[in-house]
This record gives sequence, structure tokens and C-alpha cells, in this order.
Amino acid sequence: MHHGEPQAYQAEPELVRSLGRVAVFMGGDSAEREVSLKSGKAVLAALVSAGVDAFAVDVRGCLLRTVDNPDFDRVFIALHGRGGEDGTLQAILSQAGIPYTGSDVLASALRTKYVFEGCGLPTPKFRTMSGADQAEQIIGELRA
Repeated sequence: MHHGEPQAYQAEPELVRSLGRVAVFMGGDSAEREVSLKSGKAVLAALVSAGVDAFAVDVRGCLLRTVDNPDFDRVFIALHGRGGEDGTLQAILSQAGIPYTGSDVLASALRTKYVFEGCGLPTPKFRTMSGADQAEQIIGELRA
């Protein structure tokens, strides 16, 4: 066993081809911008080191612009805080049909609510809905 520098990971060529061009979304406008830039740069370095065609995108301003004429095939989300972890960006990418890392829209949005509730912060009432047939019942519960 050799105890020197770790060997750099090189992804299989077929995997690299299947990933296509990967945009690493980082930065953003939240209070966690600096943490996001740092983690995003680390992710980008790891992807490039593995042979993946990846590039950084400092996401600022309107998140809808991230899907205007995209020059990428998928997104690695390294955004922290509002916009990146609350389901907003996930909803935009999902609607545009762009694959991304992390939790889906609902899980991202609800997780934030549960964290707030767990810390004792006031949050609006909400319910989880698994189908449209539950809408009327949930609306009634929330109005009560």
C-alpha cells in the first residue's frame, strides 16, 4: 500500500459522455454566497479532474435566466440558501427539463419549512399533497 498523493479519479469515458456538459451553479444572491462559491469551486475542480466537461456559473439575479438558451446538459447545484435550497431553482430546472443534482422541488421546499419549524420560527401553515384529488381537503384544512 502506497501512502503518497492520492490518485486522481478518472471517470469512465462512457460516463463522461453520458453526463454531457455540466454547469456548476454557485454563488447566488443569498447570505451564503461565499460558502457557495467555495464549495462550487471545489466541485468544479473535482469534476474537471475526473474528466467531466464542466464549467462554473455564478448565478446572480433572476433565476429564470439560468435556462435561457442553456449551453449545458445538466446542472450540479452548489447554491446555498434562498433560491438554491428552497425549491425555486429546482422548479425552474424541472420545468425546463434540465437534470440537476440534489432533492426535487417538493423535498427542497418542504425541508426549509421543517427546519424553520424545528427552530421555533413562525411559518405559514402548509400540508404535503401527493395528488390533485387532495386539493379541496387541504384547502379546507388550511382555512380552518
